[in-house]
Amino acid sequence: MVKIGNIEVGEYPFLLAPMEDVSDPPFRALCKEEGADVVYTEFINADGLIRNARDSVEKLDIYPEERPVGIQIYGANLEPMIESVEIVEKAQPEIIDINYGCPVKKVAGRGAGAGILCDIPKMEMMTREVVKASSLPVTVKTRLGWDDCSIRIVEVALRLQDAGIKALSIHGRTRAQMYKGEANWGPIHEVASHPDIEIPIFGNGDVNTPEKAHEMRINYPNISGIMIGRGAIGNPWIFKQIKHYLATGNNLPEPTLAEKANMARRHLLMSVKWKGEKVAIGEMRRHYSNYFKGIPNFKPLRLKLVTSDDLEELLDTFALIEENYPEQLSINS
Repeated sequence: MVKIGNIEVGEYPFLLAPMEDVSDPPFRALCKEEGADVVYTEFINADGLIRNARDSVEKLDIYPEERPVGIQIYGANLEPMIESVEIVEKAQPEIIDINYGCPVKKVAGRGAGAGILCDIPKMEMMTREVVKASSLPVTVKTRLGWDDCSIRIVEVALRLQDAGIKALSIHGRTRAQMYKGEANWGPIHEVASHPDIEIPIFGNGDVNTPEKAHEMRINYPNISGIMIGRGAIGNPWIFKQIKHYLATGNNLPEPTLAEKANMARRHLLMSVKWKGEKVAIGEMRRHYSNYFKGIPNFKPLRLKLVTSDDLEELLDTFALIEENYPEQLSINS
């Protein structure tokens, strides 16, 4: 049984990655319902938390049904990171996670996220102080390194473990790669196989099918579990599908179009309730292409979904999908 601190998370757990404007409470709850073992929030700016900025504080919301949940924080400066721990703990998550992996310029360019990979002593120091300040288990998500010339992930893992973290998730790309090319799981397995590593090591990057998850488990057996990010967007079923495939060697039937329309509708309505109609409608658009991927002659309906600003029109579109594509018809028909 894999544990994060004292929290049992499964024999070979699957984690929902923190993703900006994606990993909100409605989506996390749906992924948990469909088999995710642990879910993480969107990353939250520590400076924003201590300023009581609305967009940061709102991200602390947790639904009861999504537990165990980790709240992820990021920042370039020690004091705000330490001060934010007390604020995060009031939201009562099970885990606090530190983002040392975000590659976008506005974060990494300021020394936060993946930017701290250029200063590993600072990374270790900041982690140690956050661990001291927290009564909860602290985990970290990071990348292989800043670029191909600075991959020191084994050293990083050992130093972070010594600083007191209880698990480490590693995305198999460098910051320089952003999200291009293939994720390299070899160095992640090297970390997991190191004789001095005692904490769970989770691999992240390019796992978007049950077959890919099976490949990673077979090829990299010392990795404790898999964190899934983009493969879950518009596809909360992926966790259940992977678990079934690993257990049986067979794929579950694809959700019917009626099931997909119903899930997308639920997702939208939960989002509207949580963040308001305007924001929810805009942020849901990134999910629709995946919810309804591969459906013949679907372009006109997809266009409605990604352009409409009217909630009733969107709900009517979901009803139309169900009427035109009966429940028995799967996307593979």
